[in-house]
Amino acid sequence: MQQHFINLWVHVGVKRLELKSVLLLVIGVSLFFCIVLIAAGRLVSKRGREMHGYQETPNIKRTGTIIADVRRILSMFALKSYAIWMKIPPLRYYVLKIRSRLALIHQFHEFELRRQTMKFAYLTVVTLFFTIMILMLLNPSWFFFLTLLIACAVIQGVLLDGYVNRQEKKLLEQMLDFFAAVRHAYHRHGMVADAIDEAGEQIGREVGVHANLIFEAITHVQPDEALEKYYETAPSRFLKAFAGISRLVMEYGDRKRAQGSLYLRGISSLTGEIQLELIRKNKLDYFLKGLHLIALTPVFFTKPIELWARSNFPLMDQFYLSKAGMVIKISIFLIILIAYLLLQKLRSEEETMYRAGKTRSPWEAYVYDHKFAGAACKWFVPAPSSEEHYRISRLLKETNHPLRLEWFQVRRISVFLIGLLFTIGTCVTMHYVTQQRILEEPPSQSIFFGKLPDDEAKAARQGAMSDAKVMRHFHLSSGVSYDDIVESLTSVLSEDGKSPSSEEINMTAHRIVDKLNRWNNEYLKWWEVLLALSIGGIGYYVPLWTLMFQRKMRLMDMRHEVYQFLTMISILRELERISVEEILDWLTTYAVIFKIPLQKCLLDFDHSAEAALQQLKQEAPLDEFQRMADKLLLAAEKISIADAFDDLDGEMSYHFERRRLDYEKSIDTKAGLGRLIGFTPMYSLIFAYLVIPLIWMSFQQMGFYFEQIQKL
Repeated sequence: MQQHFINLWVHVGVKRLELKSVLLLVIGVSLFFCIVLIAAGRLVSKRGREMHGYQETPNIKRTGTIIADVRRILSMFALKSYAIWMKIPPLRYYVLKIRSRLALIHQFHEFELRRQTMKFAYLTVVTLFFTIMILMLLNPSWFFFLTLLIACAVIQGVLLDGYVNRQEKKLLEQMLDFFAAVRHAYHRHGMVADAIDEAGEQIGREVGVHANLIFEAITHVQPDEALEKYYETAPSRFLKAFAGISRLVMEYGDRKRAQGSLYLRGISSLTGEIQLELIRKNKLDYFLKGLHLIALTPVFFTKPIELWARSNFPLMDQFYLSKAGMVIKISIFLIILIAYLLLQKLRSEEETMYRAGKTRSPWEAYVYDHKFAGAACKWFVPAPSSEEHYRISRLLKETNHPLRLEWFQVRRISVFLIGLLFTIGTCVTMHYVTQQRILEEPPSQSIFFGKLPDDEAKAARQGAMSDAKVMRHFHLSSGVSYDDIVESLTSVLSEDGKSPSSEEINMTAHRIVDKLNRWNNEYLKWWEVLLALSIGGIGYYVPLWTLMFQRKMRLMDMRHEVYQFLTMISILRELERISVEEILDWLTTYAVIFKIPLQKCLLDFDHSAEAALQQLKQEAPLDEFQRMADKLLLAAEKISIADAFDDLDGEMSYHFERRRLDYEKSIDTKAGLGRLIGFTPMYSLIFAYLVIPLIWMSFQQMGFYFEQIQKL
């Protein structure tokens, strides 16, 4: 028995040494390739200088040439790496994720976008890789390795969000300077194109690129088509609105009213919008800063807390290795994951992420078109005349969701199956782990604090092995008689050279009977299947609840877009010979969320203007948008556009103040929710993983003391 445990500990030690050796080998190979890459870069740089006839120059010039060559080599390396990574599915997913976030900043420079994507990818991957290797050398454990992977996934997401958020705020700040420069140049020249061209030369690179593109679009031979192409890739609704206003003033001319220039009033409106957006972003960043890392912190403390508790309180082994301990551990990781996702939702910018239009067919469409899977899914699609069908269809319209109702039901069924199978798999795994723990469970000890002496720990391990040998002798059956267990136990102990007393044999036999009963009681229960069905049912409604949440969040974005529509109409109503159809055309060009309903309205407008506008109201069920459609309907039939929107200035002032209040309430709500969500994993770790086990141990100790008192 003693030799077996020695071999076991030697085997564990060898495993740890092998893992350390593998980690050292990986680090060594990585450093070797880094050195080879640097040497290759220097060699290529040297050959390039020789081929171009470069001669030795002073140190300063030679250093500048080397730096330029290294940058060129690194740029070529990044572009080639991009092509290679795009061919490997896991790396392609990671690259596309980074590219989609950086595309709003570098979308007009494809090669620069690829270089920046690979730069961020290499920096994060290499940094996190070496960090994981160093930490794994200090604590070589596969569980710790998985923990580090989760932490790295969160950290790289936080870094990417922080980088993109800084770039977006920088773009907004440069827009303010750009609009101020345009205003100043317009006062001097009185020409829109000249003002934009002059202001673009004085501004930063990020907005300067867009200024040049807007200038080229509005001065193009076919400005409407050029402007339409710019709208498809514009990173901000403010730039789209500015481009649209500039095009309108160039085509129809400026109008001087008592309030001042029409063009300058439009720029002032956009400036106020940008200032409000910047204040909101800065406040939100201030209140939610660091909450991602706070939510992630418990990942690193679960194992240390468990090791400390098990080393100081031997009874804690029974809790942490039991099903309750495993459920708590899984729950903590799920809480951390959910908290991270919710914090991402709080920080995300839904309006900037959303793009209306055609997309490729989702995976739900392929499942629904499958012969057998589609036939099964059709049973869960509500009838077209039912109330549920109307309610879900309206919800999909209000959130501008790209899925049809049938495809959305496929997604709900898939989430139901995932929740059901995951819960059943977790229950089966816990039963199996508990059975293995019962086989290796040592006899209960009377010590509750500190550490067991070596001789007692050794005797406990030997007792557990004797129990397991007897249990396996009877094939782990619970129908074995007490006498058979005593007989087998006596023979096993005699083989080990022990001669226990009858009282010890009696206690050991009762312990084995209890273990056999508990081992055979570990099977999938009916209530566990019911629990799996309940969790699957909750998962079935999660996509629906998510849509409701998105509808609430998207409502503010819809109001923002309607406010931008009114800004465009405030300019268009001042123009002579403008028609409702032309207004709809301009709104369609600018729209993001309401683009598809406006396109349908334009297609049907020639057939019947009234029917098209009525259909537009049904396609976009938002009160503010419907009031705007009613005014367009009046302008199309009875009165002029200026008379239909005679109260527009007061309405826009009301909308601006309403949005400002909505922003303040939204920030306060998000700040409170962010603090609650961010600290929930820490509270869960302290109470569920430390306080509750200590309370459980206290009750176990009290029960043991009562038993001892009764025996006196």
